[in-house]
Amino acid sequence: MPGDTLTNSISEGKEKAVALKPTIYKSRISLSDLERNYYDTLNLTIAQHPSETLERMMIRVMAFCLNAQENLAFTKGLSEPNEPDIKRVGLDGQLDLWIDVGEPAPDRIKKATRVARQVKVYSFNSKSDVWWQTEASKFAPLSVSVYRIPWPQAQSLAALVDRTMDMSVTVTGDSAYVTAFAGECEIQWDCFQR
Repeated sequence: MPGDTLTNSISEGKEKAVALKPTIYKSRISLSDLERNYYDTLNLTIAQHPSETLERMMIRVMAFCLNAQENLAFTKGLSEPNEPDIKRVGLDGQLDLWIDVGEPAPDRIKKATRVARQVKVYSFNSKSDVWWQTEASKFAPLSVSVYRIPWPQAQSLAALVDRTMDMSVTVTGDSAYVTAFAGECEIQWDCFQR
């Protein structure tokens, strides 16, 4: 995949491509979702793709928390363009939940609605509003829930990152209160489409 390689010169003057490896983070999250009456301790291993920002990685973690349930899992994400960022496969082998983070193309989400029973998008970029204004009419006929987390809040969440994180996440209404060793923040989201 372009952008995934680093070129190194070797002694013979030839060049060899070496794949960049993801950065691995470990997180223990005490989750209290008051909206769903769901309480759990999540032990997550998060692979940050070389081209992924801390903000995007932490929004993936937040999306995981907001949808936590049995068999929910991170995928290869950016390393595998045909997969969601997070998925849940049901006991029947069917894809129950497809979650994308960012501002995906409507065609990608249209395909996702054909293979998954439920599709969700968590947008967070500083240009989310412009993306939604441009694409909203294409998403309207699709069975997809689209949420936006404001960019400054994504930055606040990224400021809590440590290679080994011990966090507490409490979800109530359309917000989550996050505490970690590095600090605390509140994350709120808007629903563009339900």
